[in-house]
Amino acid sequence: MRNNREEISDLVFGVRAVIEAVRAEVEINKIMIQRGMQKDLFKELKEELAGKNYTLQFVPLEKLNRLTRKNHQGVIAFTSPVKYQNVEDVLQQIFENGDEPNFLVLDRITDVRNFGAIARTAECSGVHAIIVPAKNSALVTGDAIKTSAGALHKIPVCKVEDLTETVTYLKSSGLRIVACTEKTDNFVFDVTLNEPSAIIMGSEEDGISKELLDLAHQRAKVPLLGTIGSYNVGVATGIILYEKMRQLITS
Repeated sequence: MRNNREEISDLVFGVRAVIEAVRAEVEINKIMIQRGMQKDLFKELKEELAGKNYTLQFVPLEKLNRLTRKNHQGVIAFTSPVKYQNVEDVLQQIFENGDEPNFLVLDRITDVRNFGAIARTAECSGVHAIIVPAKNSALVTGDAIKTSAGALHKIPVCKVEDLTETVTYLKSSGLRIVACTEKTDNFVFDVTLNEPSAIIMGSEEDGISKELLDLAHQRAKVPLLGTIGSYNVGVATGIILYEKMRQLITS
């Protein structure tokens, strides 16, 4: 039984098939390679991957066998149903359209269903693009698209190698950086959101990384009256995006 919830249609398996997918510039989320594999054909794959920014995971044979019973030859690639966009290109297009940029940055949010639900909320509330790191993050899969109710086919997703570098670029481009975190006394209702901005949401486990928190112009938290201590990240995202939308409509 498969235990990572990616669908069969997300997989390309077999060394030759993965090589051809790379050459055809198929959008790939990650490539799993059997640990210790030294076959001649794998050397060709290694050469094909040289200089390219694919996420590679070296895993035991048993993990690959759990993903498919077919002859994977020690290599499985997870393809993306959508093409990831370039942050700079998206930002330029927004400015050319005369709009005020509205980005959502997801720092290490790994649950694919949270990601899909967040994408649905983002599309409904006018977010121009979602930015995610290439590693330690949920990416666009069939499950994510299903949970997003198709929103991931409508809203650009930008997969970046260095989230801190990307947020620094957005900041230098004139966007207000807002970090949604409990490490502040300011509620989301008290911060400025009706300007060109990038809102950062942190991981389910440990929130926003210190490097990103330090880049923020403002920090904002969602009020809590209960005793559990935090909202689900998808719910918290919905609250702050609604508040941004409210400020834009009423300003």
